[in-house]
Amino acid sequence: MNQKIVLAYSGGLDTTVIIPWLKENYRDCEVIACCVDLGQGSDYGQLKEKALKNGAAKAIIIDAKAQFIKDFVFPMLKARALYEEKYLLGTALARPLIAKLLVETALAEGADSICHGATGKGNDQIRFELTIRSLQPRMNIIAPWRLWDISSRQEAMDYLTQRGLPAPFSAEQSYSRDENIWHSSHEGLELEDPSLEPDYAKVLLLSKRPEEAPDRPEYVEIEFNKGVPRAINGEAKEPVALLEQLNAMGGEHGIGISDLVENRVVGMKSRGVYETPGGTILYAAHRDLERLCLDRKMTSFKEIVSAKLGELIYGGEWYTPLREALSAFIDESQNTVTGKVKLKLYKGNVISAGASSPSSLYNMDLSSFTTGDLYDHKDAEGFIKLLGLPITVRALMKEHSSSQAG
Repeated sequence: MNQKIVLAYSGGLDTTVIIPWLKENYRDCEVIACCVDLGQGSDYGQLKEKALKNGAAKAIIIDAKAQFIKDFVFPMLKARALYEEKYLLGTALARPLIAKLLVETALAEGADSICHGATGKGNDQIRFELTIRSLQPRMNIIAPWRLWDISSRQEAMDYLTQRGLPAPFSAEQSYSRDENIWHSSHEGLELEDPSLEPDYAKVLLLSKRPEEAPDRPEYVEIEFNKGVPRAINGEAKEPVALLEQLNAMGGEHGIGISDLVENRVVGMKSRGVYETPGGTILYAAHRDLERLCLDRKMTSFKEIVSAKLGELIYGGEWYTPLREALSAFIDESQNTVTGKVKLKLYKGNVISAGASSPSSLYNMDLSSFTTGDLYDHKDAEGFIKLLGLPITVRALMKEHSSSQAG
């Protein structure tokens, strides 16, 4: 049988090796290299040519940047989901969409297998495979890192050299990287030792180091409608253009660089450097607007939902009933999150500089130190007594117990 295999192809080291490996280990197979463009900035003509030269029967490029932002980034932004309070989930969020498009490609091409280059130690194998199984449960999945004898990036480069195929980069620059329009991630080399400061001159792709950023701040105003950003500095923007502009602004000012030791789903810790310049600006702006528009209990409960949503995204559980239910709550919470937020960008910092909303719950007559008609200071006494009643009762109990013991 002439087996058809759709390969999640990036042109990086692993997927460059996988094409000849599949040809050698699956006799008469037809490899269809599928690259999903999420804003990596690659030369896709060159990428396609390279895949064909390495043995792919067909190479397909899918432009999914707008879909990624609209259907994945903006829903996550409305929740302001984070993993372990720090990671803006750039790699994790992209995998469900890539896997969905791989499934669609496999069905369209009549393929019986999908292959990915995720390692057996990482999170991506889980993210790809959970999505594939949720959308096409009978699809065969091939994961070479769980099958072959290659055990390091150096051995992978040696594999290519032995077959007369060029490696995509040199050993000195062989960081494991993932890029899309939301972020850039970096792992490997000196980053594997958490006691060492990253060599940011080599690592960073999107951002200046904060100490190299301009000495003068830059202001930006972002307008939201129901939690979704629509305009920058008064000019309406489509999602891709909006994020590209904020990435450029944030990168110029060293915004969104994060050095993180995280807990992988498979049980081990890993260390990586993440760049999310535009996303960091959007999270800060959205946070400031919600502080005006959401009440205390909604804010408190939404923080719980956001944390859980971050865990689900990190673990590849996008296409699950729980994620969909949490997103429905998040959507409902955003009905009043409309307005404008002004921020100051300066040497790695995003500083609040004012916010306004037609749905603002901030009432100056209530909040001002000047007494107004809406609030009587005397009312606070009874409120405090009732609020503190359990504390008072407990103190009386302790006082009574102490006197009895004496």
